[in-house]
Amino acid sequence: MKVPDISQEGRWKILSSEYILRRGPWLTVRQDHVQLPGGQVNDEFYVLEYPDWVNVIALTGDGHFVMEKQYRHGLGETGYEICAGVIEPGETPLEAARRELLEETGYSGGTWSEEMLISGNPSVTSNLTHCFIARGVAKTADQHLDRTEVLEPLLMTREEVRELLVGNRLRQSLMAAPLWRLFALEGWL
Repeated sequence: MKVPDISQEGRWKILSSEYILRRGPWLTVRQDHVQLPGGQVNDEFYVLEYPDWVNVIALTGDGHFVMEKQYRHGLGETGYEICAGVIEPGETPLEAARRELLEETGYSGGTWSEEMLISGNPSVTSNLTHCFIARGVAKTADQHLDRTEVLEPLLMTREEVRELLVGNRLRQSLMAAPLWRLFALEGWL
């Protein structure tokens, strides 16, 4: 059976929209008044608008994963992640991914490919995450973090990252998904 492509099938008709809250790129809430294909009307459907994001699975020449250890206030936990960030206006996804990896970890170079395009929650968020793999990166600079970033880059073996995945120790779904995909496609499970 051939699985159909993603489509606009079942698209809702927007009857009106109103911005409820706009606080920069990180907190924009839109209320849509929509009509569903069957004619039903929903007066209060809320959408969180964000810019598109990138994340990077970075592998060094000797096969180590460049990971990050970072506190996340929403959950109140410190955990492990791959490099990630926002696509700035005027940047391509690849440019943003390369910039974020260099700024957050000091690693650059290698061979890059975009592997996935995913959404954290397509029901209520407007953005997509471009997931990259960078193979053969090397440490070329010091970190250049934003004033609100506090993170520790570290190198992990494939087995250590596998333990994070299998042990349910990666909380960020937008980071776990491309790692699971890589491990499945490479036969590392």
